[in-house]
Formats: sequence, structure tokens, C-alpha cells
Amino acid sequence: LTSRKVASGLSKLGIKQGDVILLLLQNSPEFVFAFLGASIIGAISTTANPFYTPAEVAKQATASKAKLIITQAVYAEKVQQFVKENDHVKLVTVDSPPENYLHFSELTNSDEDDIPAVEINPDDVVALPYSSGTTGLPKGVMLTHKGLVTSVAQQVDGENPNLYFHEKDVILCVLPLFHIYSLNSVLLCGLRVGSAILLMQKFEIVTLMELVQKYKVTIAPFVPPIVLAVAKCP
Repeated sequence: LTSRKVASGLSKLGIKQGDVILLLLQNSPEFVFAFLGASIIGAISTTANPFYTPAEVAKQATASKAKLIITQAVYAEKVQQFVKENDHVKLVTVDSPPENYLHFSELTNSDEDDIPAVEINPDDVVALPYSSGTTGLPKGVMLTHKGLVTSVAQQVDGENPNLYFHEKDVILCVLPLFHIYSLNSVLLCGLRVGSAILLMQKFEIVTLMELVQKYKVTIAPFVPPIVLAVAKCP
């Protein structure tokens, strides 16, 4: 329901099918609602690390032709100059917005039934994450609706899935959603099977252990440094 409201809100801000929005966010419900809302109206989400420098963010926003940036107020300074120089780009923050900018509630307060009718082709791009740039400059990776749906189906559907996610699972999402592994194999796969997804904004070992115990987490996708931290935790 909230994603549909955001889809309507994005449309009211002038975002149309094929347009790009840039998500400069840590893990948060707003990240999820914005990504799903954009996909509903055929828009494309490009995701960026909030710890990028202003120049790195501007470069990705320019290359992807982003028309809207959604971020947190603490990171707004990184994009304000870019927005000033590109007056067609709108800035939305999920918390207290700087003067003359919009709050995320502008999206969530929209009418979920007031969504433009769009015909989405399976080969339309839905996500535009950028490569890490380890062997060259970062490049946008064009992921289609069909590609993501197929990937999710291969991982969790059928009698012998690659990931054994189930409806009764509580999945801890601490890996950053601006990386494709967490977005695809944690969030989208979890949503596909109907699991509860516990979003953690950033890794902090004590908080993580408390959340695992409090919410009875059953699945926690980690990377090696987190595994080491857990193993060393008294």
C-alpha cells in the first residue's frame, strides 16, 4: 500500500516511465518504498553509497540522468550543489529537509489509487546499480524487470531453490541495499516468499546481537568481516 502511495507521489512530482531516480540512502523503509514505487510506474532506480563524495554522487547522477534524488538530511549537502546546477532535478529527504526541498511524506501522502496506467515490457530497465569500478570506472548495470524476476525465481521458487527462505522466516537485512546482492537476494527474495525482513541501517555488533535475540532472526546473510565480528563477540 505504501509503495503504491509512493508511486502516485513520484508521478505527481513528474517522474514518468523510463525516468531515473537516485536513492542515496542507508537501509530504511523509505529505500524499499521508493524502489518498489518507482518500479510500479516503470521508473528506474539507481542506487548510490551515501558515503560517496559529492563529486562521485554528481557523476553517477549525471551519467544516469537522474531526475529525482532521495536521501537523508545528513547527506543533502553532498547533492545540493548538483541540484542547484540542474534545476530540473528534485531533492527529497526522508527526514528534516533543507529549506526549499521536499520531505518523503510528500510521496507517502498521495492517493494510492491515483497511479498512471503504464504498460511495462519485461525487457524494460527497473534498476541501474553501478559497478564497483575495480577494473575501471564504475558503470551502470542495466537490470530489467524480467532479469530481476527471473533471478528471484531461481533463488527461492520451486522444490529445490538456491535459497531456502520461507514465509515464517525473519531475515536480517544489514548488508547495504544499495548493493545488488542485498537488494536482490535479501530484500526481493524475502518479499517473494513473504518473510519478515528486519532492516538494520548499519552494522554495529552489539545492536545486531540484540536484534537477533529480540526478533528471533532465523536467517542473517553476512559477509566475512561480519562473520568474524560475530565470532569474536563475547
